[in-house]
Amino acid sequence: MTPILNRRDFLRRSGMGMGMLGLADLHAASSAKSSAHFAPKAKRVIHFFLNGGPSHVDTFDYKPALARYEGKAVPSHRLTERKTGAAFPSPFKFQRYGQSGIEVSELFAKTAAHIDDIAVIRSMQAQVPNHEPSLMLMNCGDSVQPRPSL
Repeated sequence: MTPILNRRDFLRRSGMGMGMLGLADLHAASSAKSSAHFAPKAKRVIHFFLNGGPSHVDTFDYKPALARYEGKAVPSHRLTERKTGAAFPSPFKFQRYGQSGIEVSELFAKTAAHIDDIAVIRSMQAQVPNHEPSLMLMNCGDSVQPRPSL
């Protein structure tokens, strides 16, 4: 019987692919030739996972359109598995920092001084924009069917 997920796929799909980063480093160390397209600059990765922590909209992901839609129903193309309330903008002020001009909430004003040394990822998406299915997608590689995770 062929396994549904081989080890490499498991590492790629679970925990946001952090396991695959470790595997890639092990492969590079054991082979004379690395397959990287460029020399890595980062020496460490710190992954903060704050389930139930502050919203991305209140920290590093400024969404000015939320103010325009405040109190209005969420568009129908953003359906969730349960009834969703109205749009709610962040109560915090945002300001651009560093040479990159990344918007950072006033909650992280001290962190903002180092924003040019921080990778802010804003390209993540999920089929269902709710916490629980997104948690499963991030950790198991699938938002519907539970799979083993790290």
